[in-house]
Amino acid sequence: MIALLAQLFLTFFLIGMFTFGGGYAMLSLIQAEVVVKHAWLSESMFADIVAISQMTPGPIGINCATYVGYDVLATSGAGHLMGIVGSLTATLAIMLPSFIIVLLLVRFYNRVKGSPMFEGVMSVIRPAVVGLIGAAAIVLMFKVDWNGLVPSLQVVEENFPDWKSWCLFAAAFLASFKFKVNPILLIVLSGVMGLLLY
Repeated sequence: MIALLAQLFLTFFLIGMFTFGGGYAMLSLIQAEVVVKHAWLSESMFADIVAISQMTPGPIGINCATYVGYDVLATSGAGHLMGIVGSLTATLAIMLPSFIIVLLLVRFYNRVKGSPMFEGVMSVIRPAVVGLIGAAAIVLMFKVDWNGLVPSLQVVEENFPDWKSWCLFAAAFLASFKFKVNPILLIVLSGVMGLLLY
């Protein structure tokens, strides 16, 4: 059990260390680690955790780490109490790198802001963030077999089970993007429509 906790801590610490761009950029890395590499969760369970993480208050990456940490320990036979310890471990691990980096950056930011080197680094990070968020969208829409850095599209399966899911997704997207519907109202309406459709 200690080994599993240590592995959980190291996994989420590295995710926190190498993710730029916030929670949505973390999702593809979390999926690659917990679903593909360690096989702690199934694709559908991960999609459910992401959906719950979006609906609960707080950053999606941290919420996702909390739920994954609980599920990994609780389903390994350790029980409810160790699931809570797993949640705390994963949450601390994913937040710790950002805390350390921000603490260090605060000391040096005034010295480096405006320097060509700092601006060069930021110009490289910004497109990478867009790519990570795009990868998260693909991961949530399709089951992708990642062989190295290139996804193997021969084994792609949709996480959306049927046309009703795609219609619900399109309606939610339009309501949010075009009509600027309140996100809380959108979540409630989507949940009600899901219950009616399924």
